[in-house]
Amino acid sequence: MVKINLLPWREELKQQRQRDFLSAGGLAVLLTLVILFAVHLYIEGLKEFQESRNQILRGEIALVDKKITEIKSIEEKKNKLLTKIDVIQKLQESRPLIVHLFDEMAKTTPDGVFLTQFAQTEAILTFTGKAESNARVSAFMRAIEASRWLHSPSLNIIQAKEKIKVDQLSDFILLAQLGEKTAAESGEEK
Repeated sequence: MVKINLLPWREELKQQRQRDFLSAGGLAVLLTLVILFAVHLYIEGLKEFQESRNQILRGEIALVDKKITEIKSIEEKKNKLLTKIDVIQKLQESRPLIVHLFDEMAKTTPDGVFLTQFAQTEAILTFTGKAESNARVSAFMRAIEASRWLHSPSLNIIQAKEKIKVDQLSDFILLAQLGEKTAAESGEEK
């Protein structure tokens, strides 16, 4: 007898293919999710590693900034000390200068010139005084120019009050430079 298959085999085959397709699709989706999760974990691991490196760098940068601040503080202290040393050295160098100044004032002031006031600003000296005549002031200026420790005399003011008496004195203000003459200045005079 002939066997006839009356079962709907085409529908079963179609359903089997559909189940296979859905299982393959589900498996692909599941595999994709697993891969995405693995990639996500890998990226998070890289981010954490980079963040830890960044944290180490921040710590090192903070240490370097602290050292830079200390270096700046030390530089400021160094500059202050160098300034103080410079001032002290200038004071040490100018110590004998005041002795030479008073010695030269006594030597260069001619008879007939009387100093009433003396002022010093840096290396500029201001002599205020009275003189018997303009020639005496000129002699004072020549003596300053010839001096080793005084130079560049400049007459600022000379005025004679109304001469009622013959022996009345003239007022003058004279400026000069303080300091030992250089070789070039001494050579110009010769």
